[in-house]
Amino acid sequence: MRDYDEVTAFLGEWGPFQRFIFFLLSASIIPNGFNSMSIVFLAGIPEHHCRVPASANLSSEWRNYTIPRQMQEGREVPRKCQRYQLAALTNFSTQGLVPGRDVNLSQVELEPCLDGWEYSQDTYLSTIITEVRQKEYPLCDYGCADRLQFPADLLHQLGDVHCAVCHRGHGPDLQLRGGLHIRDWRMLLLALTMPGVLCVPLWWVIPESPRWLISQGRLGEAEDIIQKAAKMNKVTAPVIVFDPLEPQELTPLEQQKGYILDLFRTPHIAIMTIMSLMLWMLVSIGYFGLSLNTPNLHGDVYLNCFLSAAIEVPAYVIAWMLLRNLPRRYIIAGTLFLGGGVLLFIQLVPTEYHFLSIALVMLGKFGITSAFSMLYVFTAELYPTLVRNMAVGATSMSSRVGSIIAPYFVYLGAYDRILPYVLMGSLTVLIGFVTLLFPESLGMALPETFEQMQKIKGFRSKKKTGNSNGREKNPKVFITAF
Repeated sequence: MRDYDEVTAFLGEWGPFQRFIFFLLSASIIPNGFNSMSIVFLAGIPEHHCRVPASANLSSEWRNYTIPRQMQEGREVPRKCQRYQLAALTNFSTQGLVPGRDVNLSQVELEPCLDGWEYSQDTYLSTIITEVRQKEYPLCDYGCADRLQFPADLLHQLGDVHCAVCHRGHGPDLQLRGGLHIRDWRMLLLALTMPGVLCVPLWWVIPESPRWLISQGRLGEAEDIIQKAAKMNKVTAPVIVFDPLEPQELTPLEQQKGYILDLFRTPHIAIMTIMSLMLWMLVSIGYFGLSLNTPNLHGDVYLNCFLSAAIEVPAYVIAWMLLRNLPRRYIIAGTLFLGGGVLLFIQLVPTEYHFLSIALVMLGKFGITSAFSMLYVFTAELYPTLVRNMAVGATSMSSRVGSIIAPYFVYLGAYDRILPYVLMGSLTVLIGFVTLLFPESLGMALPETFEQMQKIKGFRSKKKTGNSNGREKNPKVFITAF
């Protein structure tokens, strides 16, 4: 009786075939990054104030005093949501009164922006906000595994193309700032979407997982893929890799079907699933909350967004290095403590220390991004083969719920600049402690059945008898997934 890893060991762990698939899968994810974070620019809120109609009977002097001023981050700026009562100003202007000398403006009644808003075009030529003439706009995010990802991505890309080219009355003009930034939101959306169309042919290039095909009883298809992999790796494969007459350890799975309720089939599995759902959701809130809040940081929005994206590169590298040798739950909890801790520390930084605040935000995103990237590996190692993809899919869906909630954390900044960081930091540290309750998966064999799953802290583990057959090795994450 042989398991999958033993049968396919002749392929090697990291040959040309594995590298080829890894490269294609990695390339297919890049356009998703464009679209998931594009809302930062597409729905950017430029500096704005109440519109004063050109038909208003006001002198040029009074037009300069139609908008009350307020202090914001140490500087005086126009109010965004109110103006002085236009009828009163018109009366003052008609009488020839001088603002500030003849009229105390602090005693003039205020009114909302009855005629809409005027938006600055210093940063954006147009955004979704400026078109719909709204002060606030609900941010959104979209959120599977293997080849099932491509139909969803294709629909998303086509939807974005349709959204970009549809316009009331005329098409968008391409205008660049300094030759680098596309300032019209429709042209920006089109430019970010088109690369995703290039990934459509990958549906016919990337093969299905042989391990999954075997679990579904499709031995012939799995055989063909392994034979092609052997040819690409320039190794000699057996004439028959998966013998239908040989009782392999994956064979019992052919008769089983996994259902979403299997993730809650016992109290132990249910608690682990609920903890996993909460872990993914709260980490996602921190990740997307910090990403979407980038334009609200002090300084140039493009530079801040670049820094926010660039900090993810070392975060992924560090996560990869940590995953190779250190216990999963400790490194995930540690990065969550780092990310959440520095976010809580921001409230102690004086308002004028902008660079220190930005540095702490970037350090916080570094920690949360590292933890986020390790969740895929950790969750996959906790669940048995039958529901492994389902568990990762369910928890990933939970993270999408977190990404939907995240903008509301950002909006809290309108009431208190520090409040979003306090909430995100607190939740991140809290879920870091919860992570310590998970079982450790480093160096452990991947479970094939529910009985082989490890117990979370506080649950009594039953003693296992016999050998470790029926389990997969997990040192190389990509190979086990494939």
